[in-house]
Amino acid sequence: MKSLTLAQSYFTPQSELETRLSKLQQALSRQGLDGALIMEASDLYYFSGTAQQAFLFVPAAGSPVLWVKKSFSRVQEESPLADIRPLRSLRELPAGLREAGFPAGGRLGLELDVLPALQYLRFQESLAPAVLADVSEIVRRLRMVKSPFELVIMRRAALLAAEVLDEVKAALRPGLMEVELAAVLEAAARRRGHQGTVRMRGFNQVLHFGHVLAGASATVPSAMESPTGGRGLNPAVPHGAGYHRIAPHEPVLVDFVMAVDGYLVDQTRILSLGQPAPELAQAHQLALEIEAQLAAALRPGQLAGELFSLAERLAAEAGLLNHFMGFGPDRVPFVGHGIGLELDELPPLAKGVNLALEAGTTLALEPKFNFPGQGVVGVEDTFVVTENGAEVLTQPERGIIVL
Repeated sequence: MKSLTLAQSYFTPQSELETRLSKLQQALSRQGLDGALIMEASDLYYFSGTAQQAFLFVPAAGSPVLWVKKSFSRVQEESPLADIRPLRSLRELPAGLREAGFPAGGRLGLELDVLPALQYLRFQESLAPAVLADVSEIVRRLRMVKSPFELVIMRRAALLAAEVLDEVKAALRPGLMEVELAAVLEAAARRRGHQGTVRMRGFNQVLHFGHVLAGASATVPSAMESPTGGRGLNPAVPHGAGYHRIAPHEPVLVDFVMAVDGYLVDQTRILSLGQPAPELAQAHQLALEIEAQLAAALRPGQLAGELFSLAERLAAEAGLLNHFMGFGPDRVPFVGHGIGLELDELPPLAKGVNLALEAGTTLALEPKFNFPGQGVVGVEDTFVVTENGAEVLTQPERGIIVL
């Protein structure tokens, strides 16, 4: 069986990092910042090639410095940056920044969307009189646009996702518990190099491999920022596969994230042991039509919020708005999301979002319909925006797969 655990993309090339750092420095200069201190794992990996415990200082002009708490030997192996230094304590960081050229009283960007408040207060005290500013929007907008290097990895992840689905289809049978089918999916994905972690930026948002849900179980709402929830195995992690036993004719939602060499693709397919109820089949067909219209609109300059409005209008015209992207008060106000190193990247295809798509933006479109007591139907595919329109990365077979 083909394994890509040690694919060529295992280490980020120096030229790739140099391009990313140059774009960050240009953005810092435009915003009047003297530098940025990057420490969140996904951002750190993006700009340094490592996700070890470290702090990356990127000056608006000059060479970056990477201070490492743990593991220094791993960082030396993983990162091609020239200036890598050990850091025994955070108390050493203020002096290190001065040595790296950060001016006293300068403006320093931090990832304030994810930095713990206590850590921020400590930096505010130890780095005074520096002015601390938010750099998270700059970083996330840079990461929104994928390079050819990144797209190679995402395309490979999409091919592997199709192979995983084949194993899930072969394993599906009446009486199988959701969690048992999820275990088949997870084993198939791990054998193909799934990294085992799906990173999310949102506070308190966690995901393992995805949601494998069947029938009425799939319609149970949860705290997850998703059109599907599921009861899960316990109230501590209250979403995802549970103990529900799969029955004939009920839709089986297989919504999972393939994560290879850091990068993610998101895909949803509906399986069924025999034909599902006609109203569910009709709603699934509507989801396919919505996805097709959204995909046709994926062009540079398109506003993300307008895509959500289009999807809602199509669902309303079919009389299914109350079932669209959840049900009733548990509906979520989006129809897709950016994806890459994290599952919830920019832009969200959400109500009122005026962020424009760019060539290289990668998105998951996920129109879905929830029918309480019956099941969830719909589709999800990962796309990349190009100058000539949208390229779908995930593989076909989007209709209900009747087994």
